[in-house]
Amino acid sequence: MKIAEIKELTTGELQERLVALMAEYDQKRIDHSVSSLENPSELKNLRRTIARINTILAQRSINND
Repeated sequence: MKIAEIKELTTGELQERLVALMAEYDQKRIDHSVSSLENPSELKNLRRTIARINTILAQRSINND
């Protein structure tokens, strides 16, 4: 997910997306520990997307205060 796409979403949508991505990341991490994922770079991409969303949410909370 690109940063431009993330900025277009509302705060509520970002929070929902963040919860879903964190659950997906946790599940993939468990799957990877049991048996190797077909594409292990998915974990890195999910981590980075989660970080991008957290960054945008933090920026919005600072701007609103």
